[in-house]
This record gives sequence, structure tokens and C-alpha cells, in this order.
Amino acid sequence: MSDFDNNPFADPVNDNPFHDPSVTQVTNSTLDPVDGFNPFPTDSQATHTEPASTFPYQPAVLQPSTEPSPQAIAAAAQANLLRQQEELERKAAELERREQELQSRGVTGKENNWPPLPRNFPIKPCFYQDFSEEIPLEHQRLCKMLYYLWMFHCVTLFLNLLACLAYFTTDPAYGVDFGLSILWLILFAPCSFICWYRPVYKAFKSDSSFSFFFFFFVFFCQVVVFIIQSVGIPKWGNSGWIASLTIIRANKAVGAIMMVVATFFTVCAVLSVILLKMVHSHYRHTGASFQKAQQEFSQGVLSNKTFQSAAATAVSSTAQGN
Repeated sequence: MSDFDNNPFADPVNDNPFHDPSVTQVTNSTLDPVDGFNPFPTDSQATHTEPASTFPYQPAVLQPSTEPSPQAIAAAAQANLLRQQEELERKAAELERREQELQSRGVTGKENNWPPLPRNFPIKPCFYQDFSEEIPLEHQRLCKMLYYLWMFHCVTLFLNLLACLAYFTTDPAYGVDFGLSILWLILFAPCSFICWYRPVYKAFKSDSSFSFFFFFFVFFCQVVVFIIQSVGIPKWGNSGWIASLTIIRANKAVGAIMMVVATFFTVCAVLSVILLKMVHSHYRHTGASFQKAQQEFSQGVLSNKTFQSAAATAVSSTAQGN
């Protein structure tokens, strides 16, 4: 009801914006706002500012470009060529070294370890042999026995040489036996290893029918040679039973040495017959056959590079002749 008592024509107090305390404080102030701003402050009123750069201004100068002389270009190119040539020679030497290592390792990719020769020896090993790694467990014992037979045969051939030398000292007429004993040692020791031991090693390793048949053929001939050596026919270079019994009447010491060698040859003959039967028994259990041997032989011959080159040469020569 108090609102009806107010004068409607009086100035409204509550709605006047200039009655706000912040506005009245500014309007009642005696300081001119413009006078409060000093564009040129004194040292005490001045704020801290960063000094301008003290480096003097220098104009950009374009350096003159100097082109290299032809002699310098040729010298740089020659040095680059020499460096590339040295790099190529180094790579060629590295490739040659790796090729020699691969050749020494053979087809298996492993370093050859037989015969066991010193590293500084001029002749390097020719074969890789490891019974526990390459030969199946059921064939390892028999394969080792054949290897020991070959070693025993080599020792017997060496003793045969010494016995024939003693035989030759008692009677110069038996010099032919001494000469033949040297030949048998040089010939039979490596040939027996390559011709019948390595084939049976490969046969047990890869179950090769062709290697089995090759071993049977060569080892049968080796058995015959053992029997002939144990018999000891005079003038054949063997200290067998006939030769030892002949010389024991004239010289008992030499006769005894030759009888020992004859015993060794007899042991070789007996062991060879036993091992031949054992290998044949293992061969029958492996499933090898003559048909497989023929197939392996034909595949090996046709895949041989030497045979292929010889066949190509023969065909070309025939074509040119026609």
C-alpha cells in the first residue's frame, strides 16, 4: 500500500543507473582521467625494457663462387675409381675364400674331417665321416666293424712290407716280393677305402641300393685278394703261409715274422667273409632291390654334368658330321 503514496511524477531513485556507487565515485573524482596518463614517464616511473641489439647493421654480401679446375675434377675421379677398385678386390677375395671353404666342406656342406690331418698340413681332409650323425643306430656297429677291418688291412699290408724286406735280406732273389709289397701297400690301402668302404658307408647312410650292389661286387673281389694274400704264393709279394713255411727252414726269425703276417691275412679273409654275410643280411631288411639300383644309377648318370656335357658334345659333333 506504500507504493500508492509515492509521487508518480518524481524521479525514480531505484531505477537511476547513475546512482550506482562505482559510477558516482568516478563522477565525483576531481582527477581528470586524461591527466592521469603520462606518455613520458620519468626514470622512476619507466618500466624495464630490453635493450635493442647492439650489433651494427651489415649488408648481405654474396661470396663469389669458385669452380674446381679440370685437374682437381680428374684427381677426385681417379681417387674415387681407386677406392671402388679396392672395394671390388676386397669383395672378390672374400668370395674366393668362401668358395674354397664350400669346396673343402664337400657336398654335405660340412667341413671334411677325414683323414684327420693337422691344420697346417698342406693336404686337407677329403671326406666327412661321423657315425653317430650320419649312420642310423641299427647300422652303426656293422659300419664301424667294416672301418676297423679296413684299418686292420692297412696295418697288415705295412707289416707285409717289413716281412718282405726281411725276406729280401735273406735271399736277394726275393727282391720282387719286396717291390710288389710296396705296390700293394700304395695301391690297396687307398683303393680299398674308396672302392668298398665308402660305398657301404653311403649305403648305410642313405639306404642306397646302388651303393649296396657296388659294395658287394668290389668286396667280393677283396675277399678273393685276402685269400690269395693269406696263401702267400712266392714271387707275388705276399708273406702268406707258403712263403713263410718255405723260408722258416733257412731262417727261423724271418719265417716267424712272415707267419705272423700270414695269420693277419687269414684273419682279414675270415672277417671279410663274416662281414659280407652281415651286410647282406642288413641289405635284405632295408628293402633295397636291383630295380632300385638300376633306377638310382640311371638318375645319377642323367643328372651328372660331365655326362650331360659329353652327350651334348657327341650330339653336336654328329650333327656337324652329317
